[in-house]
Amino acid sequence: MPRFNIHHITKYTYEGPVRDSANQIFLFPIKDEYQEVLEQDLTISGDPIVEIYKDYYENEVGSFTNAESHTSLTIDSKLEVITKSRPPLRDEGGREELWNHLEQVRWQVPYIDFLKQERFTHQEEILKSARTDQVRALKPLQAAEQLRSYVYENFSYIKGVTTVETTLDEIWKIKAGVCQDFAHILLVLLRQINIPARYVSGYICPNKNGMRGEGATHAWIEAYIPFNGWVGLDPTNNCVTDDLHVRLAVGRNFSDCSPVKGTYKGTAGQVLEVGVSVSYENGKTTAEEMATVLTPQPSSGKDNGLEKNSYRRYMEMMQQQQQQ
Repeated sequence: MPRFNIHHITKYTYEGPVRDSANQIFLFPIKDEYQEVLEQDLTISGDPIVEIYKDYYENEVGSFTNAESHTSLTIDSKLEVITKSRPPLRDEGGREELWNHLEQVRWQVPYIDFLKQERFTHQEEILKSARTDQVRALKPLQAAEQLRSYVYENFSYIKGVTTVETTLDEIWKIKAGVCQDFAHILLVLLRQINIPARYVSGYICPNKNGMRGEGATHAWIEAYIPFNGWVGLDPTNNCVTDDLHVRLAVGRNFSDCSPVKGTYKGTAGQVLEVGVSVSYENGKTTAEEMATVLTPQPSSGKDNGLEKNSYRRYMEMMQQQQQQ
């Protein structure tokens, strides 16, 4: 049972004072038979009261506000987590039996939420390229693993070329991105062949073996496979997830379980920096080993390198309308 110490810092720096900041955080790891949280220390600048509740998908969510004027916001989470290996995947049942089972559950809760397909311009092109019509000749588990490998082999892992708002059409056009983009594409492919698939946010703890996604939050998907339940598939690393992946939250897509999201009042732009570090051995580590480096995050809606918040974009739109 691996034990990991995870340090996750999110920092917003504003170009001027802002107020009435309202935020949601999905930074509380899922607790079940495969994951145990030994300790968590959460520190937020301004020392706000954090209200914790469970959302529709049973994720723990933190909500807090800061009405006072401020020029930065830092959210600092330190975790000690134990993960446990999952049982080997089962290859039971005949092909037709397994696909018939998926057909029967497609209108049932919770699977119906994870089959809703996102429409986009190049949908037919990507489905043809991935040969989704042919993978139905395989068993669901084999089909899901083949589509996972397709994403891994046909998309380049390049940091900074996409943002959280990058569309499927844009990802398909450049055929590159990071873990959230790989997960986004695989969700489309699995749902197309009637395999329920959900987005997972979390961390990867690769034990210094060079797996993609180290040093940042990570994302992958879970597919519902008959006789196996929800199976984690990481298209960024072309593997089945196990005790090296720490799960924070699940949802239909990125917006359902983004680690940190929020808004504020004020016309000031913002710069977002994120840092994640993981200790790779059981027990405590030295401060040097747990050094967490903040890295500026790519974002859309920028003005001179500063991201505009929704309030600022609204005010600019109103000013433009008044000038017309």
